[in-house]
Amino acid sequence: MSRISAHNARLDALAGLVQETGILRLRDAASRLGVSEITIRRDIAADGERLSCLGGYIVPVQDGTVSSDYVLEQEKDSHATAKARACTQAAVLIEPYDTVFIDCGTTMPHLARQIPANAHVTVICYSLNVAEELARRSDVRLIMLGGVYHPEAASFSGDEGIEVLKRININKAFLSAGGVDEQHGVTCSHFHEVPIKQIVMQRSVQKHLVVDSSKFTKVRAARYASISDFNSIVSDQPAPWVKIS
Repeated sequence: MSRISAHNARLDALAGLVQETGILRLRDAASRLGVSEITIRRDIAADGERLSCLGGYIVPVQDGTVSSDYVLEQEKDSHATAKARACTQAAVLIEPYDTVFIDCGTTMPHLARQIPANAHVTVICYSLNVAEELARRSDVRLIMLGGVYHPEAASFSGDEGIEVLKRININKAFLSAGGVDEQHGVTCSHFHEVPIKQIVMQRSVQKHLVVDSSKFTKVRAARYASISDFNSIVSDQPAPWVKIS
C-alpha cells in the first residue's frame, strides 16, 4: 500500500470510529490503528476537513469551522510555564476533604495535577482535559458534569449540569478566564460556559480566579463576573492595576 493510500485508509478508519463514539481519545486511536499518536496528528492536520485534535481527543469538524476565537489545542502550550506557576499557588489553597470546582481551559489541568496527594477532596468539573487528569486518582472523588459537548473547548454544557450544581455546596471554586480587565470585568470566549461559571460562583464559599498574566487587560466576548466578585486572583504576576507598596 502506498503512503497516500495508507494515510487515506487511516483517516477513513478514524472517521468511522469518531462517528461511532462522538469523540475518541488520541491514544486509543493510535492503539487501535497500530501507529503513533504523532502519525495520527499528522494525518488529521494534512487533511484538515473531517477531524481535529483537541486536548488529547479526536473530534469531528463541524461545518469546517470552530465557533470561537479560542481553540483549546492551539492554546494548550501558550504560556504553559506561567499557567503552571499560577496553579502551584492555587493548589496551596486546597485543604483536606474540600469540595472544589475546577473550571475548563488549558490552565486548569495544571491545577488538577497539583492537587495534594491523599487530601481526599471532591472535584467537580465539566471539561475532558481536567477529568482525564483526575480519573486515574483513587484519592480524588470526581463529579463530571455532562451535557452537550463543545469540542473547541473540550467541555460540556446543559441543564443537567446546572441542576447537579444546584445540589452541591462548594468550598472553593477555581475559575479560569480568557480576559481580565479592570473596566470590562472577567470574560471568556465561549458563551456556553457563562451559566456554569455563574452558578458555581453562587454555590461557592470561596471564589478564586486562576489566570496567567497574559490574560490581564484582555477582553473576550462573554462576560461572566466582575473582578470584585472573587476572593483572590491567583497568577504568576500581580495584576497591573494592583498597587504594590
